[in-house]
Amino acid sequence: MPEDTPDPGHPGTLLVKQIRSESPHVVTLTLVDPAGRTLPPWEAGAHLDLVLPSGTIRQYSLCGDDQDRTSYTIAVQHEPAGRGGSHEVHTVPLVGKELTVRGPRNHFSLARSEQHFLIAGGIGITPILAMARALERAGQSWQLLYCGHRHNMPFVDALQDIDPERVTVVETDQRGRPAVRDLISRLPAGTAVYCCGPASLISDVKAASEATGNGLVVRVERFAADPESFPVRTDGDRPVEVELARTGTTITVPADRTILEAVREVRPDVPFSCEEGYCGSCETRVLGGTPDHRDEVLGTNEQGRDRTMMICVSRATSERLLLDL
Repeated sequence: MPEDTPDPGHPGTLLVKQIRSESPHVVTLTLVDPAGRTLPPWEAGAHLDLVLPSGTIRQYSLCGDDQDRTSYTIAVQHEPAGRGGSHEVHTVPLVGKELTVRGPRNHFSLARSEQHFLIAGGIGITPILAMARALERAGQSWQLLYCGHRHNMPFVDALQDIDPERVTVVETDQRGRPAVRDLISRLPAGTAVYCCGPASLISDVKAASEATGNGLVVRVERFAADPESFPVRTDGDRPVEVELARTGTTITVPADRTILEAVREVRPDVPFSCEEGYCGSCETRVLGGTPDHRDEVLGTNEQGRDRTMMICVSRATSERLLLDL
């Protein structure tokens, strides 16, 4: 299974065929090609950038069957106090509408390992569900821990259908949070650990994995910027020249502005969402120069290749960048 997908993807249009309630606050959307064509392949951990009717761009993990090329399935949890995307999905009639999408893209892919331990908190189950299906189909050894409030835990039945012996469901409002550190401390050396969920859960998983000294492979996916690393460091930043290859325009990005801010004055159509380096919407192909990666999307291997960058937070160690814009 490939570890990275460096291509940031290209926009297309998909039709919202169906919306179904999965729990009191979670719905799934089934997306199909408007002309009935086969959809591009994807692998567990991938997500789509979805452009909502308002123009808002949000990222949603694919949680369906990665062998199904006729449709994509995403799940959206209603967050009334969020940034507005989930509220739009839950309140605006979308069935029958065509939406612009970008992807699928994958920065949360399955690692090569003999053992896999999957951990999901709440709506973080969406990419983890696809991973469980893929691992079971491949005959891999895996276990899954799913934590959340009893009234809002979608896909429990779907997990049980995969293999109930491998799945542990903990209703935290009834039993409290499980002892994640103890569970991880007992994992065999070299186990691949995956976590998607609240920042506190991810922090516990990373700390526990590092403490074992067992060489655990840890991969996480966040819903928000890491509170320990945001705001992104800006001390010592200097101006950088950025050439946009498709337009031939060169802009000077001042030290006190982001590349995204400067680029959007010339290319207002460039997609973006979080502006905190964790969502991946502004991922841009690098054609020349050396990025200074400050995002939480790209893995170490991807950053080392310098093929793409998140222009909302990252800058450059070179004096000039050439971007595929």
